[in-house]
Amino acid sequence: MTGMTLLLIVLAICVITYLFARNNPLVAKIALYLVLVLLSVVMIIPFYWMFVLATHETHVIYAFPPPFWFGAAIGDNYAFMSNAVNIYRHFGNSVLVTVVSTALVLLFCSMGGYAFATYRFPGQKVLFSILLGTMMVPALASVVPWFILISQLGWINHFEALIIPGCANAFGIFWMRQYCQNNVPVSLTEAAKIDGCSEWLIFFRVIAPILIPAFSALGIMQFVNTWNDYMVPMLVLRDTDMYTLPIMLSYLKGDQSRGSNVGALMLASAMSVLPLLAAFLCASRFFMSGLTAGAIKE
Repeated sequence: MTGMTLLLIVLAICVITYLFARNNPLVAKIALYLVLVLLSVVMIIPFYWMFVLATHETHVIYAFPPPFWFGAAIGDNYAFMSNAVNIYRHFGNSVLVTVVSTALVLLFCSMGGYAFATYRFPGQKVLFSILLGTMMVPALASVVPWFILISQLGWINHFEALIIPGCANAFGIFWMRQYCQNNVPVSLTEAAKIDGCSEWLIFFRVIAPILIPAFSALGIMQFVNTWNDYMVPMLVLRDTDMYTLPIMLSYLKGDQSRGSNVGALMLASAMSVLPLLAAFLCASRFFMSGLTAGAIKE
């Protein structure tokens, strides 16, 4: 019996215990916490093992049983990775594209969502319905016309193709619109107008601070999606110096002479994951409040 099978059996027993012990609050609470702990372990193990493998040589990684504790080959793996690819150049490319894209998405989607939630204008419902309809179109269905448009704009092998087309996406506008409807009182904007505030001043000085939880939740989702995006950079980037991290990892793995060092590949993967963890930790204070805002009406 493998460790994963044993873990799943224990998890199933805890779930069954929780379901049948609801009349006993103490037992139900203990079972619930055990389920949460086991699920956390299942989620953490792949990340932990990735960091462990980044410190071992390839022949140790393929040995049986595989290593489950840190080794001493991280220096050799780092040297191999640095010689194979310019990791910091690709890291900087990903940071530039992700930060600029996330900032523009938060700006334009918050403006669009606030407008749909606050203002009343002819065709508002029709425009919003069309906006929601675009979310039902599979992304792959629009790849060909999107690529033709990018080519005509001259954005092939330019970062603009990774940033500008998605800076006002339908999901972000819908997200901000729902948050504004549930958390921005009309009396607040009316009071600001009576005090003589312009529309720009109302948005940036009055509305934007209220949207911080929504900014955090949408920002994390956009940051993760852009950082992990593989298809769009693969289609438009031609110069290897402009590759983002996902393309670099694929390039490192695809080249047999460079991808033979599994430890170096795991080290590069671990370095690409660290910014995602840092972004979540920085915004986790508002993340859950942004997700659950409006779920309960008083």
